Amino acid sequence: MAPQASTIFSLQAPKDISLNELDAELNQIWQSYGISGETGGLPAATRATTFTLVVYEPEETQYLLATLGFYNGPLDGILGPQMQAALRQVQKKFALPHTGIATPETLAILREEFAKRQGNAATGDNSSVSIPSLNAPSPRIADEIALRNPCRIIALFPITGEDEGVKAQVSAYCPIQKQSSSTLICCEYITLSGTPAALERIGGMIPALLIGGLPKFVWWKATPDPNNSLFKRLAAVSNNVIVDSCRFNEPESDLLHLQELVESGVPLADLNWRRLASWQELTAEAYDSPHRRAALREVDRVTIDYEKGNPAQALLFLGWLASRLQWLPVSYEKETGDYDITRIGFVAQDQRQVEAELAGVPVADVGEIMGDLIALRLSSTNPKADCGTVICSETGGCMRMETHGGAQSAGLFQQVTSLSEQKAEALLSQQVQRWGRESLFEESLGVTANIFQLETNS
Repeated sequence: MAPQASTIFSLQAPKDISLNELDAELNQIWQSYGISGETGGLPAATRATTFTLVVYEPEETQYLLATLGFYNGPLDGILGPQMQAALRQVQKKFALPHTGIATPETLAILREEFAKRQGNAATGDNSSVSIPSLNAPSPRIADEIALRNPCRIIALFPITGEDEGVKAQVSAYCPIQKQSSSTLICCEYITLSGTPAALERIGGMIPALLIGGLPKFVWWKATPDPNNSLFKRLAAVSNNVIVDSCRFNEPESDLLHLQELVESGVPLADLNWRRLASWQELTAEAYDSPHRRAALREVDRVTIDYEKGNPAQALLFLGWLASRLQWLPVSYEKETGDYDITRIGFVAQDQRQVEAELAGVPVADVGEIMGDLIALRLSSTNPKADCGTVICSETGGCMRMETHGGAQSAGLFQQVTSLSEQKAEALLSQQVQRWGRESLFEESLGVTANIFQLETNS
């Protein structure tokens, strides 16, 4: 049974204000709040004292179009030719007027199709569909983060349409904890919405809204763009820029953009990288014993299966493995079809040839995380090598690991470890406990970028 979410108490429902009244309104909230319990007592509410989190949300229509496969451009909130063509494609498919504009009827169809994809259509329950909304500053984020960290969240919503300036709202949410009902740990929200151009115009004032002297995080949920002026402005004042490569429309080019940002000194974190922790830990554990540690040098065949749609996890895992074993990528080729097959050749330090194959496997039950790993196989063309390892995800939220040797070794054991739900909000609440550059991620991303450059140079 899924754990019940904590009750969220609203100190202040979203309230429209002018930009120059933001700080004054937040101060007023904390001066005037009051919650009367059964005993008539007033629990103390702790205001944001840990960090500031800026969340850049993709425009809803654009995000839905991309998720459903109608749109492959950047998630930037701009109603450009690609987005207009995607809207006409949807409207043609569902017998709507071909306006190329996100009409209410078009948006309703997109939401319905998205709900079906998430598995909620049978019950008609759309409550778990994660779609940004200006009028509902995500209490789910507050639930995951404010349980541990009273913070300030600044949500930026790029919208399409006429440029009418920037609309601002403030609100405050407090998860109520039974263990310490006398204290409320609260998040305060500032929500800003407008066209991308309007948000860029006020980019200079956003750093002033960050709480001085505390860590500052940017969760950029859209396509990362090193040339986006708002992105650059926010990255320059943050301790960590957080992305999630499972949301990338064009994983290869977008991962290359991440590498450009790393090279420019931006302290990056990828939530999708954190999802690989269990796979990395089991892989390392498979070669912990001294005799298998030596046999690790015999591995020259790697096969990674992932849910078709986004190869980012598979590529990052392979980048991690190659960086640890010091393999140099030398060849790269792709085949698309029912299965997406990517073959990558490496040369080891001792000049052995290593072959890796990534297979995008079509699955019936598509989850929220696009491109989750399914299985990993490490083996050798040397029949006597004791280096074979198979790791695979299991139904029921577990992973299975098997290790076996060559003809002279019959060793086989299994291990089951938990594979907990890895939604972005839960991973984000872990990520904000640390900040700065992650050398292991950067090294793995560097190998992945070198792989893509083989295709570019061929």
